[in-house]
Amino acid sequence: MSVEIFRTDKEMSRMDSTEEVADVARELVTFLTQTARPDVQAEAARHVLGLTGSETGRSLLVAQAGLLQALVKLMDAPPAAGAGSVGDAWRAMVNLCAEPNVHISMLAELPQLPVQLLGRALAPNWPWAGEAAAALANLSRESEPIRELLGKRLECSSDKASQEPSLALIVTALTTPGYNPHSPLHYLASLLSNLSHLPRVRAFLLDPNRRLIQRLLPLIHWPDSAVPRIGVVGTLRNCCFEHGSHEWLLGPQVELLTFLLMPLAGPEELTEEEMDRLPMDLQYLPPDKEREPDAEIRKMLIETIMLLTATAPGRKLVKDQGAYLVLRELHTWEPNPEVRLACEKLIQVLIGDEPEAGMENLLEVTVPPDVEQRLQQLDQQEQQQLQQEREEAGQP
Repeated sequence: MSVEIFRTDKEMSRMDSTEEVADVARELVTFLTQTARPDVQAEAARHVLGLTGSETGRSLLVAQAGLLQALVKLMDAPPAAGAGSVGDAWRAMVNLCAEPNVHISMLAELPQLPVQLLGRALAPNWPWAGEAAAALANLSRESEPIRELLGKRLECSSDKASQEPSLALIVTALTTPGYNPHSPLHYLASLLSNLSHLPRVRAFLLDPNRRLIQRLLPLIHWPDSAVPRIGVVGTLRNCCFEHGSHEWLLGPQVELLTFLLMPLAGPEELTEEEMDRLPMDLQYLPPDKEREPDAEIRKMLIETIMLLTATAPGRKLVKDQGAYLVLRELHTWEPNPEVRLACEKLIQVLIGDEPEAGMENLLEVTVPPDVEQRLQQLDQQEQQQLQQEREEAGQP
């Protein structure tokens, strides 16, 4: 039996009426049910996945409540039932969640979707846990209300056996080898980074008694994928806005600076005197030591250290641990203009004079309007200069 309703999103967008689109959606719903013939179900799921590949297709799908419901039911089917169809349904949901413009209408039809995604992302043997994590990361990337909803939910226990709050369970899933042997969970780091925009999430992560930050630190050096590295560094950067935790983060209980500097350090030789100023783990690195290959991550690491220098105690601790030496060598090596500029700004903080009295905490300084305007002008000039350097280097 041939199935002829599987149109592309362009064909669907050219239909004459909303009713015609709805008719096709109803036919798709029939083919997506778990009682449908496997080959027909697989073709329908592939078609829905194809539709989610464009903004037009995503908007068309979200407008069809029945189709969304059928997609979610298929996602929750047992792993052994139509594995290809279920996998395509999950991948379609990842794409739908990547479209911020449809979040509100989609969650109006599927109010329990975040809870379902979270449960599957943290299920140790769920084959599509990675897709569930990616969908959650997409869903929480730009929407403050959704982050708030997830933040409140994550502070509660999701594991009845261990009574471990879901935020802590995310860290456990990320940092436990083989937590889910069937699916990589890299995008849980992206979810954590998005959620750490919330003060309550930062407070949870920074609780010294939980030791969650210490468990995340090794992922800064994760070799297999940049996704967890970006997510964890983003989480740490957001946490560093809590200046009350700076001394703890820089102290012996966490030693955050060593973990931030290690990916920025290269194989350059230093004098004995300079070497003694560095933390032990950064001394006498091997000649084949490589820096973090991703320019975006290098910039994020520098920005995180910059936040740690916002207070006088933080600046002293960063200076005392020899950060300038690593940054000096990084600046000489750095090929990316934006990263090099960020490095220059941090070096200026480390070698410059201390702020005048009353301005020691840079995160709490009130900037006068005229100064703010001047800073914006300087920022625009810097961006123009960076764009010129990129063009000269043949970069987009």
